[in-house]
Amino acid sequence: MIHSQKTSYFSGASNGQPDGKPEYQAALSRCMQRLREILPVAGLRNPKIGRDDNTWAWCDGPDWVMGFLSGELWLAYQLTGDTVFSNAAQARRGAFRQMLDNRKAQDHDLGFVFSLSCVAQWQLTGDQTARSMGIEAARALVSRFREDGQYIQAWNPVGPHDREQATFANGRMIADTIQNLALLHWAHRETGIADFREVADMHEATSLRHLVREDDTTFHTFCFDPATGAPLRGETHQGYADASCWARGQAWLIHGFANCYRVTGNPASLDAAVRLAGKFEDLLGDTAVPVWDFALPTDGTHPVDSSAAAVAAAGALMLCTLVPADQAPRWAALGYRILDGLLIDCDLTKVDGAQGFLAHGAGHVPAGRGDAMLPYGDYYFMEALMRAQGHTAFFW
Repeated sequence: MIHSQKTSYFSGASNGQPDGKPEYQAALSRCMQRLREILPVAGLRNPKIGRDDNTWAWCDGPDWVMGFLSGELWLAYQLTGDTVFSNAAQARRGAFRQMLDNRKAQDHDLGFVFSLSCVAQWQLTGDQTARSMGIEAARALVSRFREDGQYIQAWNPVGPHDREQATFANGRMIADTIQNLALLHWAHRETGIADFREVADMHEATSLRHLVREDDTTFHTFCFDPATGAPLRGETHQGYADASCWARGQAWLIHGFANCYRVTGNPASLDAAVRLAGKFEDLLGDTAVPVWDFALPTDGTHPVDSSAAAVAAAGALMLCTLVPADQAPRWAALGYRILDGLLIDCDLTKVDGAQGFLAHGAGHVPAGRGDAMLPYGDYYFMEALMRAQGHTAFFW
């Protein structure tokens, strides 16, 4: 069990930035060294999930997780200016082109893929091809918008050869998608095209209306009548039960609502982020790394999810820069508490032979993937460490 840390490392400065700790900068440096070590092994491959020996299994084609290593590489380049990182990130662009050319490979996670690859490259290098690919991805994401229910369709109904999957996917939104709205907000800023901003705003409003419960816990998914758009019910896909609170879903929404507020200034977004972060804090109890679903007892018998912790830490540390100054220390403390827990129990950056940053990620527990390195856990760990050191420039 990881106990909460009561020490504050927040100055309460008027700029709302956390002070961080030397341990976080040291961990960030280890992450960048790990990236240097993995590049000759990875080549052009992208991590999918960790194996038992803490090496990576690689994506075997277009995959929603394939942008996270690129995101880490662009962050490392941003921090160091070392072209080893930018060259490795840019070399991966062919895989993202393949996704854009294959509509069946596209789903609601286009933002994860392209914000952390092409948008990052455009922002840091001014590469016009990267910009064009990012806008193309945003158009594909907008095309998934269901006007009847005002949400972005999550997964693809795959057609007559798999009616069970089609029935499951059609009319379904999920919590994860809020992270992908950043691609639409970026595309709106770049082009001035209203559709990008309007779709992002409508999906966010629907997420607040149907994914967030009255007690500030969240559904993972919500179903609509595919024909009429009428709201039907909340469910889970990766959580313990429909009425439970999947930890990573709660974390996605904290980070996502906070980022939407950062971009739009909509007070409802900030209010949602604060309420969900407060609930996450309550549900953690005296631990720092959550169990994979908050409906489960924190008695050490259930898998924890380091990826949910990393996302929540990054969200809390973003939140402390957005709220009034007198509220900021609470969210900085939450972010530090979670980071400290990750460094105590999940840090692989000191483990020889490990290829990722974090152990104990719960990828999809109901499907049997309950304890592994996860590329998204690694990316958000790096982002959270940077936010803890006062960095504010990211690709969202």
